[in-house]
Amino acid sequence: MSLLARPAIASLAARAMQRLTALADRRIASSLLGRYPEYPRNTRELTVPTAAGPARAVVYLPATDAATDTDTAPGSTPDSAPPVHVNFHGGGYVLPPIRLDDPLCRFLAAEAGAAVVNVDYVVAPQHPFPAPPHQAYEIVRWVAGHGAEHGWDGDRLTVGGQSAGGGLAAAVARQALEAKDGEAPSIALQVLHYPPLDLATDARDKRAAIAKPMLRPWMADIFDSAYVPDPRRRTDPLVSPAHPSDTADLTGIAPAFVVTAEYDLLRAEGVRYADRLREAGALLDHYDVPGADHGYDQKDAETARDVYALIAAHVRRATTPGPGNTPRENQP
Repeated sequence: MSLLARPAIASLAARAMQRLTALADRRIASSLLGRYPEYPRNTRELTVPTAAGPARAVVYLPATDAATDTDTAPGSTPDSAPPVHVNFHGGGYVLPPIRLDDPLCRFLAAEAGAAVVNVDYVVAPQHPFPAPPHQAYEIVRWVAGHGAEHGWDGDRLTVGGQSAGGGLAAAVARQALEAKDGEAPSIALQVLHYPPLDLATDARDKRAAIAKPMLRPWMADIFDSAYVPDPRRRTDPLVSPAHPSDTADLTGIAPAFVVTAEYDLLRAEGVRYADRLREAGALLDHYDVPGADHGYDQKDAETARDVYALIAAHVRRATTPGPGNTPRENQP
């Protein structure tokens, strides 16, 4: 075991990374805030009550009628509320870079015609597993049930995220599938964008298509040990649904759009989970971004635009009533 994989040291390293990220966040976010200027930033903030504490969220609105201040979506009328998409940011379950998803959220609000709820969820080591996926599920339930108060249609709901956010979206869909209280939100689509779906397998045993992928084993040591300090818990289905130990029947889980990146260290587990969803009849599509590594969309605006357009099309299709929105099997 490396020193960074020891929970106490991983916790210290994660906190140091959080401080460094906070210093760099303004510079990085400022460049991303200017991306895709054709999509305006029409937002408001709200707070979602959860057992882990209040969660801040930024809501991106698809359009605003300046005269009536009524939220409308493309193709809707002032009396109809837009669908809602809940977005979970990446960061290894440790970093809280909510502003880095600003281009994606503006793009989805405009192109999918949805209200996008960008969530500032709790992170490790301050809040280790299972706090983040449990809070994420609480937030989605709240969003589904409070649309009338906030101007969206909670019955037309999708979830998604990038990197760790994709892992949380998968965990939300799993909790909704297995809920026994009769209050599970109806999720029309889960978008899993280069997600980590197998923390039980050591990163040194994972293989990327290039010699030096963006994600390195030392990063996994910090992220995984800070998030799930006990290695025995890393096979939990809310952490590692792509690990061979999870053999539960996923029939009935929310339909999924899975996006992997060709050079990503996490690609293989994303492909495995896409195959598993296909077997359950829940895979709408799997797209493998050619020539891309983990987090490619932070630097490659044009490739990101193409993939964001695919995500927006799936969200729009999933939340538009009518035929033709049932799962289909696509090749990556």
